Amino acid sequence: MKQTAVLEVRGLQVTYAGNCALDLDSLAIATGEIVGVVGANGAGKSTLVNAVVGWSRGTPRAVGEIELGGQRVDRWSTHERIRAGLVLVPEGRLVFASMTVEENLSSVFAPAAAPGRRVYSREDIYELFPRLGERCRHLGAQLSGGERQMLGIGRALMMGPRVLLLDEPSIGLAPKLVSQVLDTMRTLAASGLAILLVEQNVRAAMAVVDRLVLLERGRVVLQGRAAEVGNDPRIAQAYLGATAV
Repeated sequence: MKQTAVLEVRGLQVTYAGNCALDLDSLAIATGEIVGVVGANGAGKSTLVNAVVGWSRGTPRAVGEIELGGQRVDRWSTHERIRAGLVLVPEGRLVFASMTVEENLSSVFAPAAAPGRRVYSREDIYELFPRLGERCRHLGAQLSGGERQMLGIGRALMMGPRVLLLDEPSIGLAPKLVSQVLDTMRTLAASGLAILLVEQNVRAAMAVVDRLVLLERGRVVLQGRAAEVGNDPRIAQAYLGATAV
């Protein structure tokens, strides 16, 4: 049975001052699927997820079609896309340092429930990440890197994402916490959430993603089922530190 694509991107090009940072022909993510985007620094990974939600630190020129649930959103503002269910957890995470864990979660705008869109409660987040429940009175600034990542994901889930986009969630985390965070992504996907995961930690990503997309200099050079492309020499040599035979 063919899965329904909840997010479709076509002909997406992003340029900064005339320099092409991303040139993507197409990308689709189905309900309950995790797609991993990997590549070296500067490959265009963050540019991709930022362009999908319509956000950037600079002033890029972005053209292309982005559909969420069959509806064009590429001309929408960032906050309109977020309210529609395109939610990004950026590399800096969605955490207010001067607020407690509980206050961080209580401050989230929760959209109305809709078909195919689950809105997570604070109790749901504590069930997913018990450590946050234990640290609920602690300030964001007092949390470890792993705890901040969990809190950022928790805040994103309370926005009721139809597609959850994560930019480098493993940066600065101990291996055990990386596994815990990414295993939770698998749990969320099993509940029907579509996830776009940007990662440099290819080993960790391959353990949880359904499909893998390899970017080089803003272009897709390899994509396919993780189990099939994981042995490709381009991934083995450039990112896993292995020697191709």
